[in-house]
Amino acid sequence: MALAHNLGFPRIGHERELKKAQEAFWKGELDEAGLRTVGCELRARHWQVQRKAGIELLPVGDFAWYDQVLTHSLMVGAIPERFRGDAGAPTLQTLFAMARGVSDSCCAGAHAQEMTKWFDTNYHYLVPEFTEDQAFALSWEQLFEEVAEARALGHAVKPVVLGPLTYLWLGKTKGTPFDKLALLERLLPLYTEIFQRLAAQGVEWVQIDEPILVLDLPRAWKNAFERTYQQLQRAPLKKLVATYFGGLEDNLGLAAGLPVEGLHVDLVRAPEQLPDLLDRLPADKVVSLGLVNGRNVWRCDLEQAADLVRHAQARLGERLWIAPSCSLLHCPVDLEREDQLDPELKSWLAFAVQKCAEVAVLARSATAPHAADVTAALAQNRAVQLDRATSARIHKPEVQARVAAIRPGDDQRHSPFAERITRQRADLQLPPFPTTTIGSFPQTTEIRHARQAWRSGRLSELAYEQVMQASIAAVVEFQERLGLDVLVHGEAERNDMVEYFAEQLDGYAFTRFGWVQSYGSRCVKPAVIYGDLSRPRPMTVKWISYAQRLTDKVMKGMLTGPVTMLMWSFPREDIPREVQARQLALALRDEVVDLEAAGIRIVQIDEAAFREGLPLRKNAWGHYLAWATEAFRLCASGVDDGTQIHTHMCYSEFNDVIESIAALDADVITIETSRSDMELLDAFEKFEYPNEIGPGVYDIHSPRVPSQAEMVKLLRKATQRIPAERLWVNPDCGLKTRAWPETEAALVNMVAAARTLREDFV
Repeated sequence: MALAHNLGFPRIGHERELKKAQEAFWKGELDEAGLRTVGCELRARHWQVQRKAGIELLPVGDFAWYDQVLTHSLMVGAIPERFRGDAGAPTLQTLFAMARGVSDSCCAGAHAQEMTKWFDTNYHYLVPEFTEDQAFALSWEQLFEEVAEARALGHAVKPVVLGPLTYLWLGKTKGTPFDKLALLERLLPLYTEIFQRLAAQGVEWVQIDEPILVLDLPRAWKNAFERTYQQLQRAPLKKLVATYFGGLEDNLGLAAGLPVEGLHVDLVRAPEQLPDLLDRLPADKVVSLGLVNGRNVWRCDLEQAADLVRHAQARLGERLWIAPSCSLLHCPVDLEREDQLDPELKSWLAFAVQKCAEVAVLARSATAPHAADVTAALAQNRAVQLDRATSARIHKPEVQARVAAIRPGDDQRHSPFAERITRQRADLQLPPFPTTTIGSFPQTTEIRHARQAWRSGRLSELAYEQVMQASIAAVVEFQERLGLDVLVHGEAERNDMVEYFAEQLDGYAFTRFGWVQSYGSRCVKPAVIYGDLSRPRPMTVKWISYAQRLTDKVMKGMLTGPVTMLMWSFPREDIPREVQARQLALALRDEVVDLEAAGIRIVQIDEAAFREGLPLRKNAWGHYLAWATEAFRLCASGVDDGTQIHTHMCYSEFNDVIESIAALDADVITIETSRSDMELLDAFEKFEYPNEIGPGVYDIHSPRVPSQAEMVKLLRKATQRIPAERLWVNPDCGLKTRAWPETEAALVNMVAAARTLREDFV
C-alpha cells in the first residue's frame, strides 16, 4: 500500500492561538512557560488531526516560534554576534531578538535580521547571516524535544530539517565578501550529528528540504549536491530529499541519482516531470508524489490524481508515497469551521485538514482502487468538480468582453516620465526630500471594535462612518503637526490591504477562519477568487475625498495593485493568472480615474507582491513580467500627466527584475531598504533607474525606534546611489501593526532627518 505522509502543517492554530500567545509574550502578559504550553498544545492537536485524517508518517520540526529558517539558524548556531551578548546558549529571547530587533537598552539596539520572501510565496523567512570565519555548533534543542513529544504520544514521525545547500543558498554573507558555498564543509558535520541524535531517539526517516533543486543552479552548487549527500550517506536514518514549488527540469538526473533513500517531487506545479523521473530513478528508491496542492484551497481533482497514482504504483510498487505538493503551511487549517460560507462554494474547497484526507484517499487508491470508501470518495469528488466547472456564478460575459477589448496603447501614460515629472513638480510644489508614509497608521483596539460592531449589526452605518471620520481627522491632524509633506488618510476602515478591496469586487469569496501565516505573528486571510472580477462601485473615493477636505496639503489615494491582489489571494485554477490580473487591472483602473476626478493628485498603487510572482525558472520570466507590468500600467494609465502615480514594493530582491520595475512607469516607487542597510538600492543605481524613489529609512516590522542620526546616515548613503532630487523619505512599509507612541517617535525623527538632508543639499 502507498504510504500517506505530510511535508508540514500550519502552525498557527485554527484560532490563531500561536499569534495571540506570541504577542502576549512580547507584551509581558504571558511568561515563557505559558508560551511553551501553547506551543505544546498546538503541536499535539495538529499531530492528532493529521493522524485522524489518514496521514501515516507525521512531520515533526515544521513548528516554529517565528520562522523555520530562523529556527534552523539557531539549531546550527548561526547567530549574529550582535545577538550573542553574555547569555551563553541562545534562548527564546535570542530568537525573537533576531526576528524583531531589540531596543537600545539591549544588545546596543541591534537591528533585526533581514526578512524576505520564501521562494515565490507570501511567507517571509529571516535571512541567515554568514561571516567568513563562520563557525557552526548544535545550539538549539527544539527539534529533538518535539520528536520526543510526538513519540511519547504514540505517533510515527518524520523529522523535517532544512537541507544544507538550501540553507546556505538562502543566507547572505556579511563583512568581507566570500563564497558562502565554502562554508559547506563546516556545516555538514553538524547534520551528521543531528541525524545521529534523531536515530538515537528511534527515528527511521528524516525529511531534508532542498527546494533549490527546482532553481537554475550554478555548476558549483550542482556539484556540491553529490558530495554533500555522499558524505551524509554515512549518517544513520533513511533520508527523503524533498523538492517543491516547481519541476526539477535540468536537475532531475542529479536529484534522482542522489545517494538517499527517497525523493519528493511536486506534481501540482510540474506534473510533466513524472515519466522522466520514473525512467531515471534507481530501483531501490522511494518516490513521494506531491499530488494535492499545498498552496491553494481548491479541492484536488482526485480522479485525475488517482490516474497518476495508479501509473506510478505499477512502476514502483511499495516504493510509492503520497503527499501534498509542499508543506501545508500555506493553507488555512480546517474548512469545517467555516459556518458562513455559501454551501456550493464551500463544497469546492479544501483546507489543510481536508487536504490530509485527500492524500490518504489517493494513497489508498494505489492498492485498493475498487474499495467502497475509495470509489465513494472519487464519485463524490467527481460531482464536485463537475458542479464547479459548470456553475453559472463563475463566468460573466461582460467582464470577458472588456478584457478582450484591451488594445495596444491602453496601458501607456500620455507622456513620458520626464515630461510628467516636470509638470507634477510644478503642480505639487513639494520640498526636496519630500516626506510621506506608505499608507496605513496604527489600527487601535477602538478602530477594530468599531469595525466588528458595524459588521455584526451592532453599530449603524452612520455611527460607523462617524467613527472612521474621527479617526481620519485625527490622523490628518497628526501628520500636519509632525510636518509631513504628502499625507494619507490612515486606512482606519480597512481590515487588510487585499481583503478590503476584494470585499468590494464581484468574483471574490471570503472565509471567517482562513488564516495563513505570513511571518512571525502576522497572519493574513486571503480572499478566494472564484469567478470573473469586476468593480460594481467606487471603493475608496469617499474616505480619501473626506481626508482631502480636511487639509490644504496633498492627500495620497491608496490602492492595492492587480498583481498583489492576485498573488495574495487564492486564485482560480481554471483560467490563467494573467487573465485574472487583467480583470483586476480594469477594475482598479476605474477606481484610479474616479480618484483623479475627485481631485486626488497622487495615487499610490501598491505592488508588494510583484517580485514574489516571478517564476523560479528564468525561462518563464519573460511571459510573467510581460503580463504583470502590463496589468500595473493598465490600471495606472487612465489619468492625466499631472496625476502622480506611486507604487510600493517590500522585502524583495530587485536586481533581476529592475528593468521590469522601470517598465511599470510609476512616477515614484517606495521600497524596503532599512534592514538591508540600503543594499537594495544597488540595483537602482547600476541600472540608472529613471524615476523617483523613496527608500525606506526605518523598519516598521520592529518596535525599535531608530534615531534621527541613523536615518540621516541611511539617506546620505542613498544619495550616493540616487540623485538627491529624485529621493523621497518614508518608512519601509505601512504602520498598521505598530503602536502610536513608537510611530510618533519614529516619524518625528524621520521628518527631522529629511530636514537635515535638505540643509545638506540646498
